[in-house]
Amino acid sequence: MVQAPTKPLTLAEFLELPETKPASEYIDGQIIQKPMPQGKHSLLRGELFTVINKIVEKKRIALALPELRCTFGGRSIVPDIAVFTWNHIPLDEEGDIANVFAANPDWAIEILSPDQSQTKVTNNILHCLNHGCEMGWLLDPAEKSAIAYPAGKQPIFLSEADLVMPTPEFMENFKLTVGELFGWLKPGIV
Repeated sequence: MVQAPTKPLTLAEFLELPETKPASEYIDGQIIQKPMPQGKHSLLRGELFTVINKIVEKKRIALALPELRCTFGGRSIVPDIAVFTWNHIPLDEEGDIANVFAANPDWAIEILSPDQSQTKVTNNILHCLNHGCEMGWLLDPAEKSAIAYPAGKQPIFLSEADLVMPTPEFMENFKLTVGELFGWLKPGIV
């Protein structure tokens, strides 16, 4: 849903507004509210960020965070999962994780919701890639397919169950097939 303010807001003015549920994003001067996550979206997001963190968090390689506002390059977006390499995680003055992430994720994962514009979601992934992100994923639960966007390379369409999802270099030990990923949609098959 695009909200048309009475006068165009700047990014700084947008960031002063109260948060919405679901989150709103600031893209090219427009405020666009993300759709409410539904079952398939929520299940994939939860399983994926949990599995990623099991591999990378204890080893201090990276950290996956769900629905995190990332503000960079003139936009404020909320990827379904934002993965930051350990040395790229913003910290506050006490050395704790920051509340405000004025940085691009190193890996942006978006899960398409029903009635969500694939073009707008792809645009956000490309924005991330143009600002230093290593990898983007666009997952489509309805079609049980994915598009991987490796930085500086051609996108890769994946729909066959035995294909392994491409990952960023820092995730070299993470192997997940398309079939395993979308197999999570069947409750109890984790």
